Amino acid sequence: QVQLVESGGGSVQAGGSLRLSCAASEYILSNYYMGWFRQAPGKEREWLGDINKADSTTYADPVKGRFTISKDYAKNSLHLQMNNLNAEDSASYYCAADFNRWALRRGVPNVWGQGTQVTVSS
Repeated sequence: QVQLVESGGGSVQAGGSLRLSCAASEYILSNYYMGWFRQAPGKEREWLGDINKADSTTYADPVKGRFTISKDYAKNSLHLQMNNLNAEDSASYYCAADFNRWALRRGVPNVWGQGTQVTVSS
């Protein structure tokens, strides 16, 4: 069974940084499109960005220049480095994976993590 397990969430002051991690198998890391989403209370789940098998990244406009997605093959992990956080970034954050990039970007990937909470105080 394919599993993704997020970690690294927590509370931070506005302007601060957090790095989220998503543990995955070596096979997933090397063969799937992987991405990050978030969902705030009362809002729809939002695609933040993704990374392909060649480690090329694409980001949504609200996080471009502040968030960075990367892979750590030594630790079989996907990371989301978040800088210059603000209160609007408070949400549950999820990693996801799919063989199909468009399924991932439409928010219907095959595999989801359980989520990790990020709270940004102003």
